[in-house]
Amino acid sequence: MAASRPRRTLPVRRSAGKGEEAAADNNPESTPARHSRAAADPIAVAEPLGGEGADALTIYLRQVRRTELFTPEQEYQAACAARAGDFAARQSMIEHNLRLVVNIAKAYLGRGVPLSDLIEEGNLGLMHAITKFEPERGFRFSTYATWWIRQSVERAVMTQARAIRLPVQVVRELQQVLRARRALEGDSDFLANRPDGVRVEDIAAFLGREVQAVAELLALAEAPRSLDGGDAHDEGFTLADTVASDDERSDPTDVTHTHEVERLLDQWVHALDAREREVLEGRYGLHDREPETLEVLSVRLGLTRERVRQIQNEALAKMRRQLVRSGVGRDALF
Repeated sequence: MAASRPRRTLPVRRSAGKGEEAAADNNPESTPARHSRAAADPIAVAEPLGGEGADALTIYLRQVRRTELFTPEQEYQAACAARAGDFAARQSMIEHNLRLVVNIAKAYLGRGVPLSDLIEEGNLGLMHAITKFEPERGFRFSTYATWWIRQSVERAVMTQARAIRLPVQVVRELQQVLRARRALEGDSDFLANRPDGVRVEDIAAFLGREVQAVAELLALAEAPRSLDGGDAHDEGFTLADTVASDDERSDPTDVTHTHEVERLLDQWVHALDAREREVLEGRYGLHDREPETLEVLSVRLGLTRERVRQIQNEALAKMRRQLVRSGVGRDALF
């Protein structure tokens, strides 16, 4: 649990007593077979957790897994009672949907916010969804609540995971753009006419906003690109492998060798076709340019974000082949 802000209590059903816990420990379900089953559970903890806060989270996740889901009839009755002001029914709605919150929160792991905080924010969204839900409309609560839970979790990621936090209004606009992109990506009829995927222009048209404004918002959602950051398709090869670092050695032979490598690299970049060169120079800020995101480049080049990424990977692969053919080892670049 983060210590930077007051902790909110994770709502969860009553913990089992010591006798019940002991019985559970002696139950055959406590054998490795149970752990194997838990590993397949999306709520199961993916790796060992350490520390007091981690232990509390592990216990919480274990309790959530034990909570049975509502049947449609039970859900409808509890939702109607909660809407009428029944506090116990409201608590029951919360407890029986904590599993949904955890499933959604885990999709946002690795974005700079601890799982415990993601769950807490998701629980706030869940409680708000219960307040707004109208069971008489005939929708399942989980379908309705997912939107509110995801909105709360996304806001936490946008505000807590950044060194410089975004204004609330900007976060709202960014969430709107991301939801529009997800909606278009989930529309099979729309994608049938877009073999290269959703473009920034499509999102802008969907929202009725300027293309440049949408591109700038999407750029805020993109993680900074590191020269040392690899790609899933480039077999560990990064742009840092093609860029010589500043040489502070005084040996004339070393300096001459370094300058020759730099000359070769510059020559190889210029040997790329115009679009590949434009993407590499834009993405990595070569030749004194400001680095650009995939969204900004996609708008400027009139391509989809995914197509720009493909061009980037193709260009890097060509650079790697040039390194191999020339006999320049990676150790010569540093």
